[in-house]
Amino acid sequence: MSDLYQALGVVFGYEALLLTFLGTLAGIIIGALPGLTVNMGIALLMPLTFTFQGMGGILMLLGVYCGAIYGGSISAILINTPGTPASAATVLDGYPMALKGEAGRALGLSTASSMFGGLFSAVALVVVAPQLAKVATGLSAPDYFALGVFGISIITSVSSSSVIKGLIGGCIGLFIATIGLDPMTAGMRFTFGSYYLMGGISFVPILVGLFAFSQALLGIEENWIERRQPGGARKVTARISRLLPSWADFRRVLPTYLRSSVIGTAIGTIPGTGGDIASFISYTEAKRWSKHPEEFGHGSIEGVSAPEAGANAVAGGAMVPLMTLGIPGDGATAIMMGAFMVQGLSLGPLLFTEHPVEVNTIFIGLFLANLMMGILGFSGIRIFTRVMAVPRQILVPIILVLCAVGSYSVNNTMTDVFVMMIAGIFGYIMLKLDFSMSPIIIGIILGPMAESNLRRALTMSDGDFSIFVRSPVCATFLTIALLTLFLPIVGPRIKAWWRLRGGNTAGDPSAGV
Repeated sequence: MSDLYQALGVVFGYEALLLTFLGTLAGIIIGALPGLTVNMGIALLMPLTFTFQGMGGILMLLGVYCGAIYGGSISAILINTPGTPASAATVLDGYPMALKGEAGRALGLSTASSMFGGLFSAVALVVVAPQLAKVATGLSAPDYFALGVFGISIITSVSSSSVIKGLIGGCIGLFIATIGLDPMTAGMRFTFGSYYLMGGISFVPILVGLFAFSQALLGIEENWIERRQPGGARKVTARISRLLPSWADFRRVLPTYLRSSVIGTAIGTIPGTGGDIASFISYTEAKRWSKHPEEFGHGSIEGVSAPEAGANAVAGGAMVPLMTLGIPGDGATAIMMGAFMVQGLSLGPLLFTEHPVEVNTIFIGLFLANLMMGILGFSGIRIFTRVMAVPRQILVPIILVLCAVGSYSVNNTMTDVFVMMIAGIFGYIMLKLDFSMSPIIIGIILGPMAESNLRRALTMSDGDFSIFVRSPVCATFLTIALLTLFLPIVGPRIKAWWRLRGGNTAGDPSAGV
């Protein structure tokens, strides 16, 4: 009980409250600005967390995470442009409501559903995570190796439309993770005689470059295209009236809140998924169960509430595998994993026994961030709509400056700034080729975990690889990892063969004899 009281003291300290508030506010603004994603916001602000003592920086990132997912609904409803991929389904009914003069009603429903989904997932995190951690404390080196491989295998889920490109990105991340000193022998690998590379390539500059600097370069390109084609940018013209949902609306959408929150939390606990998947599944199920399915696509209040509740419920769900197994649930938690590591928090089942105060702080902080998101959403929507009108010519230089300052502040060296710029240019090229950045980050983070535990396991067994099948947990996770990696590749071929076989059977007159 004392751990809980200490955590309450940390969260409700004036500095932690201020950081959570500022993080949530920044997240909402970032989410509301089209082109600025949740991942980019967390990557951009993560260097700031190193300047704060204790858990303040982590609480700020939780605020950014929750706020950015919700913020995407503001631009989705007002200008038919989802601020984040998780808000893509909100456009389908949110913008039609705005066209009918119900923008305030739609924004109020999205705010209420986002807060409900976030709080629901926070409760699920508190209930599920400690129980799962107790089970995971009995894992050995082979099991952790299997967990690492399983975490790396989710690159096929978080990658772009091409699975091969996702695998290439993961391999690039794994290669970057090998640079530096060997974790077992302390031998130098791929350092080329550079003292900087002996400690490995710093994680934060790569993160900022891939997610923030590359997006800024895309913003420069888009601005150049818009200048060549005047009139392409849309203005925010919607008038905001009533914000708080009426009692009748709340009673109608409450079952949708509950159903979508369960869907979003469950999807969040599956590594490799995200808010975009949860929002569309929640939208589909809301339409399936609705008494008025004909309203969907024309301004249905369930069509606005379902994707927002589902997408925001992913936040708490994605924290479950991150905290208990050290596996990021989505791209955003993969970035946050780096912040935990910098703060000296080793994610996994031992986190709950070695750092109980910090665990309770995260639990309470997630509740607080979602409450602040709701309060800021209801009180500041009119202001956030004006933020969306900030010209890209002003926004992009600010992002570039923050990228440089954030990278330099990690180790106070210009080398990190150059690494960030190189990573950003590389990320820009990868984005133009339709690669995803998340597989690279996952490879960098989970590569050392898989490598070190592989070698420990082989040391335990004197080089006998059968150790990886003697443990049921290890064998299960390795099997799931192989299925996760290869099913997206061979699955379509199996389906095509099955359809061809079914077509031939259907066309054979003797088939039914």
